Amino acid sequence: MGNVLEIPDSLDLQGHRGCRGLMPENTIPAFIKALDLGVTTLEMDVVISKDKQVIVSHDPFLSHEICLKSDGMEIWANEEKKYNIYQMYSSELTKYDCGSKPHPRFPEQQKLKVYKPLLVEVIEASERYAKQKNLPSPSYNIEIKSVAETDNIFHPAPDEFSELVVGILETEEIIDRTTIQCFDVRVLQYIHKYYPEITLAYLIENKDTPEKNLELLGFIPNIYSPEYVLVNEPLMQLAHNKKMKVLPWTVNTIEEAQKMITLGVDGIITDYPNLFKKK
Repeated sequence: MGNVLEIPDSLDLQGHRGCRGLMPENTIPAFIKALDLGVTTLEMDVVISKDKQVIVSHDPFLSHEICLKSDGMEIWANEEKKYNIYQMYSSELTKYDCGSKPHPRFPEQQKLKVYKPLLVEVIEASERYAKQKNLPSPSYNIEIKSVAETDNIFHPAPDEFSELVVGILETEEIIDRTTIQCFDVRVLQYIHKYYPEITLAYLIENKDTPEKNLELLGFIPNIYSPEYVLVNEPLMQLAHNKKMKVLPWTVNTIEEAQKMITLGVDGIITDYPNLFKKK
C-alpha cells in the first residue's frame, strides 16, 4: 500500500468500520487495531436486532461477503436477506462468524472468528483499551443505517431507531465525543430537533449540488460528509462559508489523501489508517 503519509495533527483520522483494510469490519478487534494505529475517531455502522439491541453492522442482514452460517457453511448471495438482523435476537447473532471468510476486496485483512458486536460492547471495549494503553479517549462516528423503503422491515422508523442509539450514548456518557451520521435526512432531522447538542454529519453519495442537498435536509449540519470524489474547491468554499466541516469517505490511498488535505478537508475516513501518521 506504499509509504506512510504524515498528516496534520489537527486532521480527524477516522478508521472506517474500525480498519476494514486490515481487520474484519465493524468488529471489536478492528476497533482495537484502529486505536493502536492512532485514529482520532472510530467510524462504524449500526442496525437493530429483534430484541431492540443496537448492533454494529453495515448491512441489516448477514452479508454473504463476510459472514458464515452458525455451522460454518456459506451464506449464498440469493439467501442473505433471509438473515434479517431485525428479525434475529442479539443472542443468535453471536453464533455467526463474520471474520474468517477471505474478503475479495481486502486481501490484507487478517482473518479471525468473530461476531457482530453490540454497540455497548464496542464502546466499553474501546474505552477500556484506551485507558489501559494510556491513549486519548476515542471519538465515535456512528452511522444509522436507515432507508425509507425498508422502515419496519429491516429496521425501525427513524424516531425509534434514533432513540435506541441516543439512549446508549447517554448511558455510556459519550455524547460529547460522538457524531451521528446518516444518508437519511429523516434521521438527521429528528435528532437535530430533539437532541440539538449532538454533532451531526450528512452523508452524501449523489451528484446533486450541495445547495440542493442542504435544502432537502432543511438545516446546516455540523459536518458535510461526501464520497471523496465529490470534494472540490467550490464545495470547500461553500462549507467554510456555512461553517460546516468536510469529512470525505473512503480515502484509501496516499495520493487521494494528499489531494483531500490540499483542498482543506477537516478529516478523512479510511479503511487503511496504517497509511497515515500524525505530524
